[in-house]
Amino acid sequence: MTQGIEETIKGILSDPRLTYPQRLTALAQAAENTPDPVPLSREARWFADKGIIFDMGEGNAPYRPRYVLPDYDKFMKQGSRFLMLEPPEDIWDAVSNLLILYRHVPSVIGGPVYIGHIDRLLEPFVRDEEEARHAIRIFLTHVDRTISDSFCHADIGPYDTKAGRLILELSAQMQRPVPNMSLIYNGHTTDDFACMAIETGLITAKPSFVNDAMYTADWGPDYAIVSCYNALPIGGGGLTLGRLNMRALGEAAVDREHFLNELLPAAVAAQCEQMDKRDTYIFEEARFLENTFLSQEGLIHKDRFVGMFGLVGLAECVNTVQKLDKPEERYGHGREAEDFALMVLDRIHDQVSAYKPRYGSFAMHGQVGISTDTGVTPNTRIPVGEEPALPEQLLFTARTQKHFAAGIGELFPFEENAKKNPGAVLDIIKGAFKEGMRYFSFYSSNSDVVRVTGYLVKRSDMERYEAGEACLGNSTVLGSGASKGLHIFERSVRKA
Repeated sequence: MTQGIEETIKGILSDPRLTYPQRLTALAQAAENTPDPVPLSREARWFADKGIIFDMGEGNAPYRPRYVLPDYDKFMKQGSRFLMLEPPEDIWDAVSNLLILYRHVPSVIGGPVYIGHIDRLLEPFVRDEEEARHAIRIFLTHVDRTISDSFCHADIGPYDTKAGRLILELSAQMQRPVPNMSLIYNGHTTDDFACMAIETGLITAKPSFVNDAMYTADWGPDYAIVSCYNALPIGGGGLTLGRLNMRALGEAAVDREHFLNELLPAAVAAQCEQMDKRDTYIFEEARFLENTFLSQEGLIHKDRFVGMFGLVGLAECVNTVQKLDKPEERYGHGREAEDFALMVLDRIHDQVSAYKPRYGSFAMHGQVGISTDTGVTPNTRIPVGEEPALPEQLLFTARTQKHFAAGIGELFPFEENAKKNPGAVLDIIKGAFKEGMRYFSFYSSNSDVVRVTGYLVKRSDMERYEAGEACLGNSTVLGSGASKGLHIFERSVRKA
């Protein structure tokens, strides 16, 4: 054992803020990082060494996809031979079967990042409302206490169902960050159900709203929102998530022509190479599909997995390369900045779409940032503190989200009085979706549960963690760092 690895392990074992499951996860990550990294070409290694491309800490030896999306609907119909489960007959069977399966779904967080379209899964078993309320409360409590990571995500909607209403009601009462949640929104979603979702969201920062028309156009109807706001095919998922730090790339450029003609295409090629090699490792070296009953029972399929080409820091990149210093010229405000940003996104999309990986395909993703980011704005967002008026921010953001089939999102804190007028928030969401925004997150400015970048944390949990106490949620650790570097409590608060 090398001295560096030994020190890492001792540090994990002696950290008083880590719970036992968190220590197990950290120790597993240390073991995964013991082998040499997946080899890259000299050109790609240059970008990796500069921190311009990054493997998101998925490990030197990736042995499972980052995000796995089992076909839970199929599971509920057929049961599982491996898990010795028959199809459920009542609400208690339904929640029990799901909770058992979750224990066996791998991902980068060590548990499921997607727990299904839960109102659709449970609605057939809602026969007595009080009994269903009890069962769903136990279900949500179990998920929160055992997965305890708000990258765990559930979907509801678009239809108004008894199960959906019970889930919203209980989420507002419990005010827990796990699971994260999205409402699939389309023409079938009634205003009454949408407003109930908004009332819940202003209390507990979930659910976010999904522009179903856009994602259905990308993936067809069998997609899901998982983790932060990642859109991926059901029955597959995301193999790996590469991250292109546009700020660092812009800072490495000599001038505009050097950036556009040399650095940008070379960096995109480097990240595609890194993703391709890591995806190949998962299937050929780790033999993931051959070693999971999820594949053997038809719950996941190789051709339903994609690579996620993530990026951050577009705002800083544009301002740096274009040398924009005046407030009215900068990203999110000036026409020159917008035109340049959209051109850059078009070029990235064209190159990523043309790349032919060994397995599956690649899709663009607006990455949310990481806890150590400082001065790097997530995905294509406008930097905190520089937001224009809400209508201008919505229009600008919508124009930058066109190519992000694998998910992108923006979030908006609203004043407390928005709780009295959820219809006004719904009108804002409808307008944003009409203009091409893909995903709309919101919360009340005084909520205890808040959205960091895409995942959820409780302010009170972060305060306890920063005071030296152990906390149940892994996301609390990440949120504690991100709250400073990403200025999450300094966002412009909007009126409804």
